[in-house]
Parts: sequence; C-alpha cells; structure tokens
Amino acid sequence: MNWKFFWRLNAHIQLAPVLESGEETLIGGQAVMEGVMMRAPHSYCVSVRKSNGEIVSETAPLAKVSEKYPFFRFPVLRGLGTLGQAMSLGMKALKFSADVQLADEAEKKGATAEAGKKGPTEMPAWAMAGQLAFSLIFFIVLYKFVPLWLTEQLKSNYPILEGRILFNLVDGIIRIAIFLAFLYAISRAEDIRRVFQYHGAEHKVVFNYESGKPVTVANAQSFVTFHPRCGTSFLIVVMLISMVLYMFLPFDTMLGKFLGRIALLPVVAGLSYELIRYAAKHKGSLLTLLALPGLWLQRITTQPPDDGQAEIAIHALNGAMELEKKQGGELVIA
Repeated sequence: MNWKFFWRLNAHIQLAPVLESGEETLIGGQAVMEGVMMRAPHSYCVSVRKSNGEIVSETAPLAKVSEKYPFFRFPVLRGLGTLGQAMSLGMKALKFSADVQLADEAEKKGATAEAGKKGPTEMPAWAMAGQLAFSLIFFIVLYKFVPLWLTEQLKSNYPILEGRILFNLVDGIIRIAIFLAFLYAISRAEDIRRVFQYHGAEHKVVFNYESGKPVTVANAQSFVTFHPRCGTSFLIVVMLISMVLYMFLPFDTMLGKFLGRIALLPVVAGLSYELIRYAAKHKGSLLTLLALPGLWLQRITTQPPDDGQAEIAIHALNGAMELEKKQGGELVIA
C-alpha cells in the first residue's frame, strides 16, 4: 500500500456524500474505485474492473432500514435512517473496491517479484477506520470550524455582522465557497476525474433503466449525466438549510456556535432529506428549485463515461436486479 493509494481512498471517502444517492428509491448507486455500486430496494451489487479487464462483483441482500426499525418511518427520522444506511453501504462498497485494487496490484507485482514482496491484498480494518476518522475530522474542520472562524474575524472588523441573520448568511456563503473550491481543485486530479466518470456512468444507467428502454451501453450513453437524485444536490440543500437553522442557535460565543453546528447536523440532514423528497414528488412546486444548484454542480462531479465504464454500471445494476427478483422484492419508490 503506497501513499498514492491512500490518497485515492481518502478522496473517495471525502467525496462519498457527493457520489451517492441517499434516498430510498427504485434504484440508485455510487461510484467506487474503478467501479460502481448499484442498489435496489432489497439488494445491492458492487462491480469493479481489474487492470486485466476482468470484472469482479459482490452481491448481497439489503434490508430497508425502515423495515428493520419502524421508528425510521417518521419524517426527519426516516431521512437519518436512510442516509445512515447509504453511508454505511457506501463505505462497505468502497472497501470492497479498495480490496480488489490492492489484490490486483499484488497480482501484478507477483509476476515480477517474490511472493513475500507482493504487498497487502486487503485493506486492514484499522486502516479503513483511520481513513473514516480523518475524513470526519476534516469535514468538521473545513465546513464547520473554518467558515465560523473566518466570519468571526470579519465580524471584528465589520460590526454589522453582529446580527445573527447577516452573520450566518456570510458564514453560509463562505462554507459554500469552500465546498466549491474543494470540488474544483480535487476534480483536476486524473484519478478523481475517473471517479466522476464512473459517477456519470451510474447516472446514465439509472436514467436508462427508468426510461423503460433496454439497458444497454448504447442506450445508456444517450442520456445525460445530471440526475436530480444525487448526493451533490443533497449537499447543496444541506448548506442552504444550515444557513437558516443556524440563525436560531441561541449562542454568542464562537465555542457555543461551533458546538451548536455539530449538534444540529442530524436535524439539518433529516430536514434536507424531507425537502428533497417532497420536491421529487411535487415537481411543479417551488421546492424543485432547490435541486437546480445541485444539477449545475454536477457539471463538475459527473463526467461523460467511456463505454467500458458504462458497462461496469450495467453489470452492477444487473447483479442487484437479479438478486432482487430472486427475493421477490417489489420495485416501488419508497
């Protein structure tokens, strides 16, 4: 395992909320390392391509969190349950893809080196846990602490920011600016561009399936890569909702504001889920406008895939759907 691999894995973890669909839907998915994970209501499949062209897959049943725990059927709580399951499944799929890449590298090294020098063939649990911990700290520092600290510095020079409405408006604008800058900067890396291509492949195949046309590479490539049920759209809504909710925090010190922002994370996520869910079911409502910034931003987070990447997404979809049919799963929107 080299530093480049760890950087790629960490970048994937950082981008996980952007790359996945967090809604209980007919089908959805997520880009992983050199592959795609697709899920149906009660099953999922991860397909990853090795350097020799071979496709390796993992397929397993997936119970809806609302079926296992009935209290997650209530508004706001259902969002937390669904998003929590999506993140957990996303990390599991990402680890599988990382293991495939490590085993692939070990196989290639084994052709020219002694067996004892092949290197690891599986991501250690401690390494994955360390990556997750680092990513969580990175998220809190970059999107909670830094915008708040910068706004506090501005307030010391511009007393007009003493008011909570204007303070949180500036804080929110800085947060969105940091998010956009981070996305743009990371998108310049070749490895991340491939991730965004697989993200585009996932969206095209989902569109193809939802259209009712036969799911083929040619048909999938005829669709756009911008999909309203995308984690990119969700994150933009989260940031907009945060700007409003933070105005009601009854804290004046920086520490109080910082801790309040962390405590409100579940509420913000749950409310954002409900708004996106409502907008998806009421397409003519004003709330559909919330999805527009996310669709625009997908010009960065999705890229046109090649035919091989579209094939991987179709392979994952077929695997998930085959298991779904075996289980007798009813394909309905949640």
